Order: sequence, then structure tokens, then C-alpha cells
Amino acid sequence: MSFFIAKDGHSLIEGLHHITTLAGNVHRNNQFFTRVLGLRRVKQTVHHDSPDIYHLYYGDKTGRPGTVMTSFSIPRIRRGRYGAGGGRVAFAVRRDTLSFWYERLSAFGLKKIKTVRYFGESTLSFAGLDGELLSLVEVEKPVGAPWKAKDIPQGMAIRGCHSAALCLGDHTPVAELLVLLGYEEVGLEANCRRFSLGYGNGANIIDIETNPTVKSAQPGAGSVHHIAFSVAGLPQLLILREALLDAGYRVTSVHNHTYFQSIYLRAPGGVLFEISTNGPGFDKDEDVAHLGKSLKLPKRHRHMQAYLDKRLEPLQD
Repeated sequence: MSFFIAKDGHSLIEGLHHITTLAGNVHRNNQFFTRVLGLRRVKQTVHHDSPDIYHLYYGDKTGRPGTVMTSFSIPRIRRGRYGAGGGRVAFAVRRDTLSFWYERLSAFGLKKIKTVRYFGESTLSFAGLDGELLSLVEVEKPVGAPWKAKDIPQGMAIRGCHSAALCLGDHTPVAELLVLLGYEEVGLEANCRRFSLGYGNGANIIDIETNPTVKSAQPGAGSVHHIAFSVAGLPQLLILREALLDAGYRVTSVHNHTYFQSIYLRAPGGVLFEISTNGPGFDKDEDVAHLGKSLKLPKRHRHMQAYLDKRLEPLQD
């Protein structure tokens, strides 16, 4: 049984919060997620430790936890390699939309597009412009409302994250951690185990693909940097931190990322996990109507605003 059971019988974890990838050219990354996939850019800020690197957030209208993809855009970064310690990302869409997406992705010149059945769900897998491995999964009743993109009918639009998949040489240690966080193993298909919360914000699934002979992943453009899980607020985050420390995991102190607070731990097999609070949210420093329109800096870097406004190339909508 999980150590992290709340009063309602559910884990303090509410699902995915966001998933972060590494990217190359920032304009290509921005166009891919906003123009091709139709997500909203809800925040443009910078890497906390390297403020000359863009950190972009994409999601639904407000960047609700469970809908968010983020990218660190590093110029001239080499292409990453998928392998042990790597990850894949799946988005949720409504039923009977994959044919629309197949035609759309093909028209934009994306590669490795194919339709498969995965755990009984119709799934369209493809590679993004940086080589990131992505999927669209048809869901009967997706959670939330999509962002209204210009040329994507609302009924066809991405509704948020569906799941994250991890590639590992040995699934057991990470499976134990997921169970500790409140997940339950709910399925096995070929070499993949599915874990689910069975409730939460709609992004409730983690898949583990086990391959003892696969080479280690190489970080680079298109690779998953970390996977973040969602909790309601700071009290829940502190409870989880103490419980993870008691269980023997090495966990960071609480980091303030302006729009949420979080802790980090390196999961067995090399995947970086983050646990983040749902708030205060992306409208903390700009109103919802103008999210992602201008460069917003963490407090520690605000003295660099004039310099970074000139240093970082402006993004186009």
C-alpha cells in the first residue's frame, strides 16, 4: 500500500503536472507545439540556472496541470537518442480524430507516423521536429477543454497529456517507486507494464517499457529531461518529501519556480522525477488573456531583463 494516502483514499499525487524535453532551435520548437499541435504557449521564461536559455511552457488555456509540455531550447544541441532512462509522451484526443491528425502531421512533413492499438486504445505515434517520440491517444471522455487553435477544429484538438512512458533495463525499482506514490499496475502488454492512479487530473498513466539489452539514452534534442507529478499544494509536497526521505530516496529541498514549487529525485534507472504543486499558476505575473506573450523572468534574474530582452530572439505567435 502507498505511504501517501489522503483522507479520500487517494494518493496525494494527482497525475502528471508537466513533462519537459530538450530542444534545439527555439523558433522551431515554438512553431511545432503551437502551430502543428495547436497548444497554447502559456509562459515564456528562462532556465533558472542558465538564463540565456529559453524555457517555454505549452498547454491549455491556463496551463492546467496535466496539460503542460515544456522545453529547454539549447542552440546547436546534438540530437538525443532514445534508450534506457529515456521517455516518451502521449497526448489525449477525442474518439475518431486520428485520421485528421494523420493527415495534418503528414502535411507538416513529420516522420515515423503510424497507427497502432496500445493497451486497447487507438494510438497515433510520430516523431516531432527534434526527434521527440510522441503519441496521440483516443480517449472516450477526455478531461478539460482544449485551447482554440486557429486551424484545428475544437473537437479534434489535443486535450492534455495522456501518459508518459519510460524505457528501462529493469522495471522493478521504478515500479516500486510508482506504487509508493500511489500508482497501481493495471496492465501488461508485451514488454510494457501500465501503471495508473485510476483518478486525478486525466493524465494518470505511466508506462514502463522493459528492455534489458537496450543502450542507455543519450540526452539531446528530442529527449525527455524530466517528468513532473502533480500535488495540490505545499503541505502535500512536504509530506511527500519527508516520506520519500524516510523510504531512502535522495530528494532535493523545495524549489520555488514562481508558478509552482517542486522537489526532485533521480528515479532508479536514471529518469529525473519532479513533484510540483498545482499553484500559484501561470497567471501569477500576467493575466490569462496574455499568457506567454512576453518574457517573464524568475526573481533571481529580473535584474537581467533588459539584457535578456536583447539577447533572446523574440518569439512569434
